[in-house]
Amino acid sequence: MLPVRWLQERGPLALVAGPSGYGLPLIPAAQGTEEHLDLMTLVRPDERGQAHGVAGFSAVVRALCASALPVVFLPGVLHLPTVPVHRKINRIDLGTPDKLCVAALALALRPSPAEGEDSFCVVELGTTFTACLVVRGGCVVDGVGGTCGPVGWGSGGAWDGEAAYLLSPLAKSDLFSGGASGLDDDLRRALLSESLLKTVAGLQAVTPFGDIVLSGRLLEGEPELATLVTAELQRLGRIVRLGGLPGAWVKQAAQGAALLADGLAGGRHEPLVTSLRLREASGSVLDWLRYLGADAVRATFRGRGSCAPP
Repeated sequence: MLPVRWLQERGPLALVAGPSGYGLPLIPAAQGTEEHLDLMTLVRPDERGQAHGVAGFSAVVRALCASALPVVFLPGVLHLPTVPVHRKINRIDLGTPDKLCVAALALALRPSPAEGEDSFCVVELGTTFTACLVVRGGCVVDGVGGTCGPVGWGSGGAWDGEAAYLLSPLAKSDLFSGGASGLDDDLRRALLSESLLKTVAGLQAVTPFGDIVLSGRLLEGEPELATLVTAELQRLGRIVRLGGLPGAWVKQAAQGAALLADGLAGGRHEPLVTSLRLREASGSVLDWLRYLGADAVRATFRGRGSCAPP
């Protein structure tokens, strides 16, 4: 497979931060199982092998598991010990690993804060989902993302349970629909900017912060919307546009992943890994579900063998 061959041609490599979906607690690809893959994709048994947007990801993960590359799968925000347990109850997506990588990049590029100014919020405006992560004292302490967060460009954000009930059985593809892009200009601006303002204000009420760091490809693809969002969020604090590493041309999540891989391999960014407490990540994204039927859902993800192709 091309991604594996591309990495092999640039070896030897000390460590690779692999594509991690909803996240795993630093599981090496060599130890990857079908259960791990299922937890990274979160596809029901009836949709496995056909769910929207998952087949390509799964193929890459399987190829990485079968290779001799030193790949590790990164945790999501839910796996981190720095997020209080009560914020995890009945939640899965508090920020996926790629959003955590954006927060890592923001933390690495941030100037040394003045006393009392060590908290900030990262707002990632993706082409499908929107996520907001709160960083305090070098740790991620709160977050919302995906179908738990504000309205996104492609996704409707947090679901109304009654709507989910009426539309059920939902397919994986339904989670990628209902976003602001399907509306007329005035309505999409109002919906996305107000949804984001409410979310960031709510996070700020719990964990005060002064800076709001904006990132994501939507900022470049929809400049008028970026201007509007910036104007709205300025009511809550100072707006900072996330930059990048010198000479980097890949997206910000990939840059952050490179920093974390370097730190996990004992490189000069090890203090970043230590600050985020990545090595203490644990559990699965299904651990904190307390709804009726949650145990049955967890059971469908257990005990599956190696995810490497035979």
